[in-house]
Amino acid sequence: MTDPQPVRHRARVLKFAGLALAGALVLGAGAAGWAYWQLGGNIRSVDINSALGDDRPPRGTTTSVQDASASPSASPLPTGSLNLLVLGSDSRSGGENQELGGGDSGGARSDTAMVVHLDAGRTAATVVSIPRDTLVDRPACPLPDGGSTRPAADAMFNSAYEAGGPVCAVKTAELLTGVRMDHYVEIDFTGFARLVDALGGVTVTTDEDIDDDLSRLHLKAGTHHLDGTEALAMARTRYGIADGSDLGRIGLQHTLVKALLDQAGKQSLLTDPTELYEIADAVTSSLTTDTGLDSLAELTRFAQSLQGLSSPAVTTVMMPVLPAPWNPNRVVARQPEAEELWASLR
Repeated sequence: MTDPQPVRHRARVLKFAGLALAGALVLGAGAAGWAYWQLGGNIRSVDINSALGDDRPPRGTTTSVQDASASPSASPLPTGSLNLLVLGSDSRSGGENQELGGGDSGGARSDTAMVVHLDAGRTAATVVSIPRDTLVDRPACPLPDGGSTRPAADAMFNSAYEAGGPVCAVKTAELLTGVRMDHYVEIDFTGFARLVDALGGVTVTTDEDIDDDLSRLHLKAGTHHLDGTEALAMARTRYGIADGSDLGRIGLQHTLVKALLDQAGKQSLLTDPTELYEIADAVTSSLTTDTGLDSLAELTRFAQSLQGLSSPAVTTVMMPVLPAPWNPNRVVARQPEAEELWASLR
């Protein structure tokens, strides 16, 4: 006859194990739900479409394709061409941002401006930098209170953000380029540095020594692995290279774009949820988007649509410019080359 004691003991063990497993599943689901809520809540957004209305360049064609590995009920991923205005901003004050060189709350600026064009199929892209010192005709831009900013002739491109925030930055970029900005993405100093650190740093090669006390970057020519603070300093440095203008800095920023893509491609995010969360938190906590990308689900779908994009398929260029005839410290678009470039992205 079987002794009932071991049976009862095993039953209790199995019961406790079952309760522990159920508890772990509940806690895991709760943690996942909390993480999803936390990341989604990080994102700030601006309703640019409503603010600008229909007085804009026409939209491009966006198509969708069903991922062969996806569930039949899953929404197809978008694959059409797309244009994004991407700004690097020092607009958000705060201790960490200011330690990295950010401005105060009264001095919002867009330090970096890039138009990112994704080709149809999203396996190739073109990144066009607009020098911040470019003189443009800045249009009147709607303000949240119902008023509008004053138009200005021969204004610096980066003054649009200071005058009217993301809405004015988009409107000014569209007037300059004739290209519809389908989405808007802005990341501040802290977010960029945290993203680089979450990715494990980036490896870059410089062709010349960089010695810039203002950005706090000092590098010998050669290959270096940079942490987030160093990468941000590289993105901002200008006085320690070439002629000290914004044009020299743009070349370093393009180097960083490629390095970030290379580093992101090395991550095993699907097998390391902690690393995935750290990267997602770093991105979303300092991110401002238009309302078309302001949820974790929308950002995830957008990222999934880029899974076929690799660093070698990304072309980086600067909008063709020449010194402004009336101000040698500023530049203007060089025609017809600038118009030909923008026409190729419409």
